[in-house]
Amino acid sequence: MTRSVIDPVTRIEGHLRVEMEVENGKVSDAWVSGGCFRGIELVVENRTPEDAAQIVQRICGVCPVSHAHASSIAAEKAYGITISNNARIIRNILEGAQFLHSHILWFYNLAGLDYVNPLNALKADPADAMDLARAAGTSMNSDFVALKEHLSQFAENGQLSIFSGNWFDAEDGTGFKLPPELDLICTAHYLEALGMQAKASQISALLGGKMPHVMTLRPGGTAFVPTDQKLDDLKLLVDELYNWIEATMIPDVLAIAPYYADAFEYGKGPGRYIAWGVFEREDFKMSNRYLPSGVLDENLNLSEPDEKAIAEWVGRSWYKGSETYQAPNFTTEPEYTDYNVNDRYTWVKCPSYNGNSMEATSLSRILAAYKRNVPFIKEHVDAFLKALGHEGDLSVAQSTLGRTAIRQIETLYIATCMKEWVDELIEAVKSGDSEYFRAPETTTGEGSGFWEAPRGALYHSESVKDGKIQGYQIIIPSTWNLAPKNEKGQHGPLEEALIGVPVGDIEKPINALRTVHSFDPCTACSVHISEPATGKRFETVTSPWGVK
Repeated sequence: MTRSVIDPVTRIEGHLRVEMEVENGKVSDAWVSGGCFRGIELVVENRTPEDAAQIVQRICGVCPVSHAHASSIAAEKAYGITISNNARIIRNILEGAQFLHSHILWFYNLAGLDYVNPLNALKADPADAMDLARAAGTSMNSDFVALKEHLSQFAENGQLSIFSGNWFDAEDGTGFKLPPELDLICTAHYLEALGMQAKASQISALLGGKMPHVMTLRPGGTAFVPTDQKLDDLKLLVDELYNWIEATMIPDVLAIAPYYADAFEYGKGPGRYIAWGVFEREDFKMSNRYLPSGVLDENLNLSEPDEKAIAEWVGRSWYKGSETYQAPNFTTEPEYTDYNVNDRYTWVKCPSYNGNSMEATSLSRILAAYKRNVPFIKEHVDAFLKALGHEGDLSVAQSTLGRTAIRQIETLYIATCMKEWVDELIEAVKSGDSEYFRAPETTTGEGSGFWEAPRGALYHSESVKDGKIQGYQIIIPSTWNLAPKNEKGQHGPLEEALIGVPVGDIEKPINALRTVHSFDPCTACSVHISEPATGKRFETVTSPWGVK
């Protein structure tokens, strides 16, 4: 039996183990195990919904705004509040800033080094790189000569800094396929992306008081009140972000994709998708959000979300019992036993929709928006598929590289919307509209917040009595995507996406890593591969502490 353990897979947040069985050069079975018990639902019991909107942000430092937003929506449903128009716009901008930060971070600094080899950029001719960037239509803001010199210094002293610990030599050096000049361009954009993330977080801090874990988003609206100076700063930051995203991200995707065309052929997952929708319009309808809600079956037929169709099974997870719980009445009673892929092997519960596993990623949002004929999404997806030589073929998007690449259409769409929302807020302030918060008239009720985090569909549900929470449940995107096998024996979405992935290097299975990163799981991953045909064993530890 050949076994490969990577602990942890870097460029992912949290604790995740992925165990794969490999036969004839492809993954034949897979088990995904979340290694961290969270239990935030227990922390907010007997607290106020206002407290909960702050506390649940601590689930994640990358997408805290989404948790505060979903929690506030749940409370507003319980309280019977419809927030003001100003609060709607400000929340959209605050959420949009977090999405842009997360999308830029994920594409360049988390997933990017699965495709880009900065060491190969040492072979590049900076003048040729400039010509290639011009031909690709991507931005040329960096000094390629100076960047190459800095990379040379890293390589010469053996300290690769932020580029260390990666698999650039996978598959005997053939796993990375970009020409040196394109590697140099994308390395420059990797570094630029660090600054662009900071600008997105500046917007969040401007509207939210700080970032991460904003302070102004609360049930009833927002505590942020715009001033002339804050609006000027906001407009400047949004315009700067838009200009960089528009000039850089989709052109980079289209430049990289031809070198990894095989990654459009694997990593599909179940082919069923859920999106609850994000960014409110004036009517507050989930189906009419800027990125609308939708449930898509295997044939991409669209239906409306139904809370009653959501259930969670705990039969393969480390919780008490083996029951199936119907939304919104779930359970959070931990009970660790042993790691056993034939029984219980994860802290991640197993959510289902009408009894089926469902993918909940940015791809889900794009497909739902496409099916609902959102003009920007429809136009850009069609153009994207045509540029790849797959005009009209949405199946291309349902793959490892498709899931990775098409998210940048959403990034550009959100950046475009951000410009519109800022203008809309300025006009509202000019008109004298000064309503930002609405207090509840009742403090007893039940409500569910259907929303999206950058990684996918997010659900918060709470029951409130006399202003105190009596029950609270959360299903985050990674719970859907990293789910274990369900009662039917269906693999969770990531497990299913891994099956069939080619493994050319048992010690550094780069295609499996690309597939894991394409889901942008909010966890750190330990990948474990077994090959029954041999008795070999390989293990490498890449933890910065040198421990498992």
